[in-house]
Amino acid sequence: MGHLVRQALLAALTANALRPSRTFRGGALSFLLGWVTVEWAPQLLVASTVDTAQAAARRRATPLGVALAALAWAGLLREIALSRATPQGFNESLASLGKVDGLEPIAPRDAQRTWRRSVHPLPRRREDVVVVRDIRYSDAGRRGLLDVYRPAEVPVDAPVLLQVHGGGWTIGSKEVQAVPLMQHMASLGWVCVAINYRLAPRDPFPAQIIDVKRALAWIRDHVAEHGGDPDYVVITGGSAGGHLAALAALTPGDPVLQPGFEEADTSVRAAVPVYGVYDFAGVTGLRSVEAMRDRFLAPRILQKSFSQDPEAFEQASPILRITEDAPDFFVIHGDTDSLVDVNQARRFVEALREKSTAHVVYTELRGAQHAFDIFESTRTGHMVRAVANYLQWHHRRHVAGPAAVPDEPEGTMAR
Repeated sequence: MGHLVRQALLAALTANALRPSRTFRGGALSFLLGWVTVEWAPQLLVASTVDTAQAAARRRATPLGVALAALAWAGLLREIALSRATPQGFNESLASLGKVDGLEPIAPRDAQRTWRRSVHPLPRRREDVVVVRDIRYSDAGRRGLLDVYRPAEVPVDAPVLLQVHGGGWTIGSKEVQAVPLMQHMASLGWVCVAINYRLAPRDPFPAQIIDVKRALAWIRDHVAEHGGDPDYVVITGGSAGGHLAALAALTPGDPVLQPGFEEADTSVRAAVPVYGVYDFAGVTGLRSVEAMRDRFLAPRILQKSFSQDPEAFEQASPILRITEDAPDFFVIHGDTDSLVDVNQARRFVEALREKSTAHVVYTELRGAQHAFDIFESTRTGHMVRAVANYLQWHHRRHVAGPAAVPDEPEGTMAR
């Protein structure tokens, strides 16, 4: 493969990252091709520059190859700039909570990666964090296991974060997603619980949300053994995990979703869904939602059509489960997500603010694709610190009690 072909491929990948397809099938392909391109833009920029310099030195670079390389560089530099600007979006959205003690803005330098992490942007083990693997919380084989991340020294009454992995309700595992977030939160003294859950199509929905709630019940009964406080639990997850986290947060004690453990307390104090799915039923009227419902959710996840049982889709839609008593939410979504339309997040946030008394924070990340936080990229580093700042503040607010909570203005949507 010559220099011209390599740079043509990189230019095409960069163009796809900047302008991904929004169609049902095209969006999936855009995600697969653009996911790494977006988050590894610095590495690809360096590789392309070195490749072009070597080709020029050996007189193998053509004018067209160099031109394509230059176009790719321009696109990659834009992606890098958008990633480095992430703190501004988070700071604007967190500022919507008002001027409150302990909620500090994140600085651009806070999440800059070391040279070693730039070369190897995958999550690394931290010496100050202990991970206890494969604890059983249900009888579903390996799908009924969880991991606990905690400080090296066992804490006492530490706040608890439950992480629910994504994967389209059909794939995924507890070891893959949000590892940078859990490592960071554990280093701050939190106890983090990452779960597996049953997957479709072998186990159709609602098996997945039942398992999430079973994990919440396990946390109430057993997290104190690992130093956690069962009275303060927040939940997070990405993609399908974002859907399950939001749905669990909005349906505490729902007996239909807690068969056999109806009396268990499955409430949470706050939810942080990331690039989640919030509308199974198509009530937002978005064509992308209807396509996902009819071409994926119906045949693969619920294994029934919407016309056969619309109530099942409605009961699975977080946007339709919002009540006045909803917990606090911090919703995060990328504006170039080609798998889950960002408009789902916008409509969900609007509904939360309209129907609930909770405080709702929303950050829309410019240039972010789906599943960006798998890697320890610049954007992920900023997100981890923003979420940590929010959760630390939220826990202090809980400990201080209602009397210490100032009046808060309505949140704003940050881009």
